[in-house]
Amino acid sequence: MLRERLRERLGAGVRRLDALHGGCIGQVYRAELEDGQRVVVKVDDSPDPRLDVEAYMLRYLAEHSDLPVPGVLFAAPDLLIMSYIPGDSRLGREEQAHAAELLAALHGVRADRFGLERDTLIGGLPQPNPWRDSWLAFFAEQRLGYMAREAERAGRLPTALRQRVERLAAALPRWLQEPAHPSLIHGDMWTTNILARNGRITGFLDPAIYYADPEVELAFSTLFGTFGEPFFRRYQELRPLQPGFFEERRDLYNVYPLLVHVRLFGGSYVASVDQTLRRFGF
Repeated sequence: MLRERLRERLGAGVRRLDALHGGCIGQVYRAELEDGQRVVVKVDDSPDPRLDVEAYMLRYLAEHSDLPVPGVLFAAPDLLIMSYIPGDSRLGREEQAHAAELLAALHGVRADRFGLERDTLIGGLPQPNPWRDSWLAFFAEQRLGYMAREAERAGRLPTALRQRVERLAAALPRWLQEPAHPSLIHGDMWTTNILARNGRITGFLDPAIYYADPEVELAFSTLFGTFGEPFFRRYQELRPLQPGFFEERRDLYNVYPLLVHVRLFGGSYVASVDQTLRRFGF
């Protein structure tokens, strides 16, 4: 059935179909076609497929930035066909420095407000993006408050912890300031969403885009050790960070991806949220 759909959409038969790892939605394959072309195929057989949202985000990045992303060849809610990007997720010093250059350029893409023209996804979860003039209000309400409630509704975040997250969200102005302008971010910046080869980044995958304070992206990139000193040294040459990012703001911003992981997986991520809340007095 999948081979027939690919032939219909691409005009060539499938010579080989190999399963790939990665992604939170559906199954991922690398397809080699009879004409020699290679493509990546995502299939979502769930009751509410939304691969068309991923296609929208990839197209948005391609149209509004120079970030290397897969080209969208076909998109439907249950089927996404993309161009194949060679590379792997091993990020040495050269790759990190190049990633810093690419993300610094991405963060130079501006909007008048925070959010996006439509809601998106992160890890397959809905990510609301109503336009807001205030970044602190957006982050408090549409990121921390929203995801805490979703995690509670899924039975993975205790009510008492959700209430503490909301108290932290209300107190954000103690540590955060409004950024100079909204910046376009990739939104899901961790190792397996990055491909590299021969010291250069070849592609960024699985975005969760919106216009934000770029520090929320930089923070996420440290949560699972994606980027380190080589990245931040080069990034700060291009877009210097204000003092206090590594000491305080990074951990505050990482409450959001931790809540995403609580909603998806529960487990030890609940303790990580609790630890951060305690650190900031909640």
